Amino acid sequence: MNEDPYKVLGLSSDATQDEIQKAYRRLAKKHHPDLNPGDRAAEEKFKQVSAAYDLLGDEEKRRRFDRGEIDAQGAERPQHRYYREYADAAADHPYASRAGFQDFADEDIFAQFFSRGGERFRDVRMRGADLRFHLRIDFLDAVRGARRTLTLPDGASMNLNIPAGVEDGQVLRLRGKGAAGVNGGEPGDALIELEIGTHPFFSREGRDIHLDLPITLDEAILGGKIEVPTPTGRVTMTVPAGANTGRTLRLRGKGVQGKPKGDELVHLKIVLPERIDPELEAFMRRWREQHRYDPRQAMGAA
Repeated sequence: MNEDPYKVLGLSSDATQDEIQKAYRRLAKKHHPDLNPGDRAAEEKFKQVSAAYDLLGDEEKRRRFDRGEIDAQGAERPQHRYYREYADAAADHPYASRAGFQDFADEDIFAQFFSRGGERFRDVRMRGADLRFHLRIDFLDAVRGARRTLTLPDGASMNLNIPAGVEDGQVLRLRGKGAAGVNGGEPGDALIELEIGTHPFFSREGRDIHLDLPITLDEAILGGKIEVPTPTGRVTMTVPAGANTGRTLRLRGKGVQGKPKGDELVHLKIVLPERIDPELEAFMRRWREQHRYDPRQAMGAA
């Protein structure tokens, strides 16, 4: 996401954290893929909204973005002056190498390999420096696996395969994709630290996915088949008759993909209609008079 995250959420930069959260929830519900099946534009907008909230919903990350320390993707902004000064300071050392600053310096590091004693060490081979990157990925990309293109500071790009089941903070190593070696030395590696975004209704524990699923009063009493969202698409699940709030049903293999596959744990939550119509109210009054019971009896006195 290169667009200003404030604009993505339709907010100004002085918005409160509460306003940011409300805007995210509203837009996430509006553009969620499960509510817009087959709509690529809605899916892309949902990803943009999620990425914007990942950045602005975290107060520390938001402050760093506002100060210009990180970009809209949460990646560190190259501090050119800092690295230049650091490299110049290191030049006073007889064995100093500029290889570690190759992606920020303009000089030919092969011509300026050593600031002193260059003739004596010009044939020494050195491995290239490792380059470190920060990459924010969607929750579902971490669960299902994905292929992303990573843009390097010099404008070049590299393809990155994200395995299913990666963890927040995990570092992926791309062999030979770092800075070039010196005098024929092998190149360094690219180290990509992953940051995984949140999801509006999925959460994750290990390789299992958790979902709080609202069900209607009649579905809880009578049971029946209902559609349930999973990371790999909607599936049909049977709710047993007499299901209570808090009952957990398991969808095997519908959690984190890869090997082994995790499960999705569906936690049922009975939700009444926003407006209780007179017919339902009258029925419940009659039912209560004839079938009164106390679900809190076992709790005893407070």
